[in-house]
Amino acid sequence: MPRFAAGVIRFQNEVYPQKKELFERLSKGQSPEALFITCSDARVETAMITQTDPGELFICRNAGNIVPPHTSHTGAMTASIEFAVAALKVPHVVICGHTECGAMRGALNPQGLDALPHVREWLLYARAAVEVVDTLAPEADEDARMRMLLEQNVILQLRHLKTHPSVAARLAKGDLALHGWVYDIRTGAVSAYDEAQGRFAPVEQRYAEALEQFAGAGGCAHGS
Repeated sequence: MPRFAAGVIRFQNEVYPQKKELFERLSKGQSPEALFITCSDARVETAMITQTDPGELFICRNAGNIVPPHTSHTGAMTASIEFAVAALKVPHVVICGHTECGAMRGALNPQGLDALPHVREWLLYARAAVEVVDTLAPEADEDARMRMLLEQNVILQLRHLKTHPSVAARLAKGDLALHGWVYDIRTGAVSAYDEAQGRFAPVEQRYAEALEQFAGAGGCAHGS
């Protein structure tokens, strides 16, 4: 904890003064560009991966980057999604999985979760993705099965996301885009789901046209 406290002091004395105008602007409200749903894993640093500043991402994190299908039951994910999509009017939602995910490893091997009953129950929201892997790759090695599960889980959670009324309404209106990503901790690579092609591709390929337009408009990523 002393290291964290020292970090706060450094932020106050060195970092904050450099971005004072940004924080003064943020004190008046937020207008994030995306709802970013990812895993709670400490190795996934959203601002570093996306090179964004405070205020640009509305972030939800949980074990396994899971989005429960919409029901009448109110939960933290349901409320956060509704607020981001219906109140903040974010134009994008990203669901981002990652390699070496303990939650997905647990989903593949639920028998090892007897001592973690709440984790085991939570991961039932990924069960359909596990069934796909078991059906398509029953004899594949563990690494191949895990990679497939990471991708299938992101696809499944995107489907769940579409059941939320606020999301369905915005999709029908045509002013909301959904994105599925997988981040590789070891290499730093990010692949993005191309629904039309039914596959994941490197972000530079998946968003090639948009990136060209962005560069042509003089856009740049923010450092964090």
